[in-house]
Formats: sequence, structure tokens, C-alpha cells
Amino acid sequence: MPKPAQYRSGSLIYFQGDPAEKIFILQTGKISLVYQDIESGADVRDPVQPGEFFGVKSALGRYPREENAVALSDTTVMVFTVPEFEAVAMANSRIIMKMLKVFSNQMRRVHKQVSKVMAKEEQEPADGLFNIGEYYLKNKRFSQAKHVFSRYLTFYPSGRNAIQATKNLEISENSLARFGDGKGPGVSMTSSPADIARDDLGKAAKTFYDASSFVSQGKYQEAFIAFKSIVDSNADPEWTSKSVFEIGRCMFLLNKYDDCIKYYTNMLTKQPKHPELKETIFIMGQCNEKLDRQDQAIAFYKKILSIGGSEDDSAIIKAKRALSALGA
Repeated sequence: MPKPAQYRSGSLIYFQGDPAEKIFILQTGKISLVYQDIESGADVRDPVQPGEFFGVKSALGRYPREENAVALSDTTVMVFTVPEFEAVAMANSRIIMKMLKVFSNQMRRVHKQVSKVMAKEEQEPADGLFNIGEYYLKNKRFSQAKHVFSRYLTFYPSGRNAIQATKNLEISENSLARFGDGKGPGVSMTSSPADIARDDLGKAAKTFYDASSFVSQGKYQEAFIAFKSIVDSNADPEWTSKSVFEIGRCMFLLNKYDDCIKYYTNMLTKQPKHPELKETIFIMGQCNEKLDRQDQAIAFYKKILSIGGSEDDSAIIKAKRALSALGA
């Protein structure tokens, strides 16, 4: 059954790039959906009114969130799983009509933005598509960049930008796997992480980038094996430390939640000050949520807050959001 959830003013309900597993209907309060204008890069804010739903398109399409959802006041929402929402929608034609209206407005807005970008210099369609991909990549919107460059190579495999599109696709995949959308250092368009690895780094680094690429492709078992090979060889302390953490993340992505908790518990026993300490604790909290152990999950999220850090620390932001969703 759908469940109510409450968010305080200023809370983030979900981030751009988050997995889209839930659909929301606003009951009380104010919510704004924040995304970037494709042409100017400026923030665009779409208000959500009581009675309206949001998060539908990405959840039904099973791709990452395209915007941030921010509570502008104390807010109550109803949270649906995809099957729950589909059942309600099928029983209520008014909801379907609302969906069509919202999607139609969104498609008109996106079409208008893309048309302006592509007409700006009277570009060929291939060039326009390529430039949109580079816009996303420069702004660290890696999931969108990955999608656009994949489409470019599908439609224009022999296009004049095909070689650079291939490199940019690789940059997008590796950056998404390592940092996530909107995170990480600035992106260079001239060389991919794999190029750098081949030229400047050792075998461990090359293997790490290959493993990260497997993660971005959803090949979690292959990634697990590659990261484990780095740890087993123990040839480079930096990449070994990174890989130790990534092995646990692969377990989580493979839905091996109990194994992930045991693995990370052992890791933190040996390395209590691991560089990814807070991210590790957050994943352990997520594992407990998946196993319906809410009290344990809350304890892990509160542990992250007790460690402290800056306001823009991603682990702290995610922990606060998770606690809010659990009503803690």
C-alpha cells in the first residue's frame, strides 16, 4: 500500500541521478523540481501543486532522476512503488489524463529548448546532438551525456564526431561510475580516463577503470572480479584501498545485502579510518533498509551525522534524506 512520508522545509526528496524506484503525490506543502536549462545552464524550477504527482517519468522509464525534488515548506507526500501506482492509474482514468498532460507539456518544453540549441548555429542534426552531449558532459550530468553519446553513435556511427563521441561516452561512463552525476573534478574533452590510464598509470589503475566501466554497464559480477583482482595483487596501495570499498558496493548492487554488511564490518575493523568511511556506513544503512531492518538502518545513518563534516558532504546529505524518509 502507498505510504505517507513527511519532509521538512529545505529537504531534498531525491537528487538528479538517483535511482528512480518511487512515485510521489504531493498532499500538503510545496515542492519544486529543479533542473538545468539545456541552452543556458541556468536552474529552472517547476512548482508541484497539492494533488499533483512527480517522479513518474523516470520511475516508469526505469532511468535515473533528471531533476532535484526540493521541499519548499513542511511537506507530506504519498509514496508509491511502480506497481502500486500502475494499479491506481489503471483504475482512475483522470490520473492517466493528468499524466498525458504533464508529459505533453514537458515534451514541448524540451523540444523548444533543443530546437533553440540546434538552430543557434544552423547545425546539422548530428552536430546538434553531439553538442548537447558535450553540454551535459561539461556540466557533469554524466547519465544524460552517456545517453546522448550512445544515441549519436547509434545514428551516426561514421559521423565526423564519432571518434570524439566514443571517447566522451567512455568519459561519461567512467565518471558516472566513480563520482555520480554532478560530482567529481572538471571533465577534459581531449582525453578519456582510459587514455590517461594507458599513458600514465599502472596495471592496477587500468584494471580499476575497466571495473568502473563494468559497473556503469550494470555488469556487477564482472566488476566485482576485477576489483578483487586488484586487492588480491595488492600492488598499489591507493588503488587497492579504492577497490576494497568498491567490492562491497558491488555486493550491494548484486543484492547481496547480508554479505555486504559482513564484508564492510570486516573492512572497517581492519581500516576504521578508511577514506570512504561515511559512504561505507551509508551503504550498510541501505542494506539494512533493503532487509526491512529500519532501526538498524537509522542507527547507521545517525552514525554518519555523528562523524560530522561540511554541509555539502554528499554522505551527510544522503543520510539526512534517508532519516527523513524513515521518519527519524
